[in-house]
Amino acid sequence: MPYTTEEGGRLNNFAREPKVYTAEPPNDGQKRNYIFLGVAAFVLVCGLIFVAFSVS
Repeated sequence: MPYTTEEGGRLNNFAREPKVYTAEPPNDGQKRNYIFLGVAAFVLVCGLIFVAFSVS
């Protein structure tokens, strides 16, 4: 653990910082998965709305 000494001799314990990296754009497979999940979520929400209207 990295300790720093402040004025008056006090020690501070800081969390280890994560390694910084740049985000990469999604590849074609990931884009396809995002589209599939979006369509599945849309169908689920539409189905829930349909069930709510049909029950009421």
